[in-house]
This record gives sequence, structure tokens and C-alpha cells, in this order.
Amino acid sequence: MAVASEPDNTPLPGTVFTPRQVRVLKIVVIVMGILLVGGFAFVLATIVYQASKGGQSGATALPGGLETELPIPKDATVTAMSLDGDRLALHLKSAAGAEIAVIDIKTGKLLARIKLAPQ
Repeated sequence: MAVASEPDNTPLPGTVFTPRQVRVLKIVVIVMGILLVGGFAFVLATIVYQASKGGQSGATALPGGLETELPIPKDATVTAMSLDGDRLALHLKSAAGAEIAVIDIKTGKLLARIKLAPQ
């Protein structure tokens, strides 16, 4: 004879799960659903936060920005740019030949001007 306090281990009709297993499964599905929605909200909030900063980090941002001029030959064109940290490398091409100009973005100063000569 079964005691009323013992769990019923008979499967539900049409399934292989007992009522206790179904309750546990429902709890697990609800918890995972909450984690999924919470994780999605966190990712969305992080994207909005990063986008609102405008891509500037506190260490390299200058108040008011920086405006400077780089003197290049009249017929020169910028063919490529490369940014590494606070340094900008410009590949310039002119009638006099190709060169690379390295600029410090924080100060706007020209750090190096490298003439490229074929050998």
C-alpha cells in the first residue's frame, strides 16, 4: 500500500516523465528563459552604452578635439592610412616618389617622414 507522502513514480499518460520530473523541467525552462532574456538585455544595454560614448576612451580623448595640418607636396595623394593606438601612418604618393608620414594623434605633431626609394 502506498503512503500519501511518497512520490508517485508512475509516468504521466503519453510520456515517460513522472509528475516530479515535469515540475523540475518547467522550473528549469523558466529559469533558462529568464537568463536568456536577461543576457540579451545586458548585451543590448552594453551596445547602447558603447555607442553613446562615440568610440572615444577616457585616456585618449582630448576635450574639444584636435585640429592640425600636415604639410604635404601639392601633387601628393594619400593612398592608404593605418591607425595604431595614438599614431597615424599616411602613405603618400607624389611625382617625387612615395613616402610614409607618421603622426601623433594626441599632439598632432609629425613624428617621422620616411621616403620610399626603389632599389
